[in-house]
Amino acid sequence: MTNKELNPEEMDKYSLRGRVFHKIREDILSGKYKDNEELKEVAIGKELGVSRTPVREAFRQLELEGLIKIIPNRGAYVTGIHANDVKDIYMIRSKLEGLCARWACENISKEQMEEMEEVVYLSEFHAAKGHMDQLAELDNRFHTILYESCHSKMLEHTLKDFHQYVLRIRQKTLSTNRGPVSNKEHEQIMLAIKDKNADLAEQLANQHMINAYSNMVKYGLYDLYSDDREDSEKK
Repeated sequence: MTNKELNPEEMDKYSLRGRVFHKIREDILSGKYKDNEELKEVAIGKELGVSRTPVREAFRQLELEGLIKIIPNRGAYVTGIHANDVKDIYMIRSKLEGLCARWACENISKEQMEEMEEVVYLSEFHAAKGHMDQLAELDNRFHTILYESCHSKMLEHTLKDFHQYVLRIRQKTLSTNRGPVSNKEHEQIMLAIKDKNADLAEQLANQHMINAYSNMVKYGLYDLYSDDREDSEKK
């Protein structure tokens, strides 16, 4: 793939600043860094083999995303994603993914439609074999195709960020019985888009997110965010 074929977001991942930002964000979202843990510019720069400048630039971008808090004359501290944030993300995603599916009915290309169908049928095969790692990868790919096929860079960027924010809990719950069920819902969304049934595609994509969140609560949301459960019980 040449640089001309990359969109600005993909180009950013190949820049030094972009690589540092995405690595630190990935480490925060994966749970490597805990809530309120201080992020040290020098230590992270040494770990990544870069100067303090790209680390400092990454910190500023991470603060804009709400993943860290920079306190003047003290340092940068992780705020991360909490259980209440996950709920908010999924309720917002339910609306935005519905809109995305609606617009995909109008804008999806033949190649994207063929790839979406292939992903759904490959997922069905791996679900039957119990290949959960492959199923998780294909789940990510389905949503990426959906986002790209809406032909709105603003909506695509927002949904890709939301998708990344909840990667840790998604990986946990897709290993439950949710994986095969999720793929069946993908298939219904795909068929609605193929039929150009915008109302149905929007409704199915909306419900898909609500179902995903309900499953997270059932199978481990508060196991990963125990502090949030304690806070909820105090209220």
